[in-house]
Amino acid sequence: MTGTPPRVGILGGGQLARMLTQAGHRLGLDITVLEAFADSPAEQVGARALVGDWSDPDTRDRFAAQVDLITLENEFVDHRALAAFEALGRPVRPGPAALAIIQDKLRQKQALAAAGLPVPPFRPVSEAADLLSAGREFGWPLVLKARRLGYDGKGNATLGGAAEAADAVARLGRDDPEAIYVEAFYPFRHELSVLVVRGLDGATVAYGPVRTIQEDHICRFVIAPAALEARVAARAVAVAVGAVEAVGAIGVVGVELFLGADGEILVNELAPRPHNSGHYTLDACVTSQFENHWRAVLGWPLGDPALLSPAAMANLLGARDGPARPAGLDAALAVPGVHIHLYGKREVRRGRKMGHLNAVAPTPEEALARARRAAQAIVL
Repeated sequence: MTGTPPRVGILGGGQLARMLTQAGHRLGLDITVLEAFADSPAEQVGARALVGDWSDPDTRDRFAAQVDLITLENEFVDHRALAAFEALGRPVRPGPAALAIIQDKLRQKQALAAAGLPVPPFRPVSEAADLLSAGREFGWPLVLKARRLGYDGKGNATLGGAAEAADAVARLGRDDPEAIYVEAFYPFRHELSVLVVRGLDGATVAYGPVRTIQEDHICRFVIAPAALEARVAARAVAVAVGAVEAVGAIGVVGVELFLGADGEILVNELAPRPHNSGHYTLDACVTSQFENHWRAVLGWPLGDPALLSPAAMANLLGARDGPARPAGLDAALAVPGVHIHLYGKREVRRGRKMGHLNAVAPTPEEALARARRAAQAIVL
């Protein structure tokens, strides 16, 4: 892919594809997205768009004809569809094999445990009796999880005791004996995230650990850097890099971690794509996660992930249902150090991610205060 702009494709056209497109255009990339609907957030900022379903062979053929390399903005594309693209001679990165492991959270945990990485105790579940057995082994509470398609708290249930077992298995198991698994509840002090970028040659760079603050199971704020002792921060990075190497992913991977009361680090989950916890990198780092993703999947040198300033990110979530009519941007922009990123979504729904803002400041605490103040001013 020399001499002419690399032709790259993104499966999905949402906000991550939008920000990948913006970063890719600065690098001169020719970008096409495959999305189920027109006027996607990525198409609005100049990506070519093919409207269709990636599970349809004819659509795959048409998409493959327009691109030389494929990446994705979410991990929910069936790995068999990704393998079909590779059979057409179009490499897919982070890769079908890595996605097959990560998409199944039980297989993901098994791969991490096999690599000697710290994870909460877990086991497969196919019926309520298995859950009761896990309760006796791990103690209550337990966390029952869907093996596939869970995010932002969806597909999870925290169970306080044996009386809740049968209902939870029926609700999340959907009569599929391979749909769920169970983990011991880990009484974490904070949730952390580390972004790891892994190139085609196996080289890695990692952004420093950040703290994520959840509300209603959705990441609401991110603080960079996380307030950690140097040894704990180094351990978090080492565990995150090991997790990405264990699954063999290429590109940016968001590694979600638990921080225990004694400084212990455990892996929660992996997200094989640019991650919500890394949006602050757009305004606070030498190289954003989106540029580094392109560098990685194209086999280019990885960029410097260094933090230029303490920062905080606030997700801007919908508070109603209806047409999107953002207001209050002037008041938010009056807060020093604030940068607003709206995603161009035409319809707002309660809890829907409509954009985010980053605030930079001399300290993480001041950055968070600025982010909170600016986010409160915006009405979506």
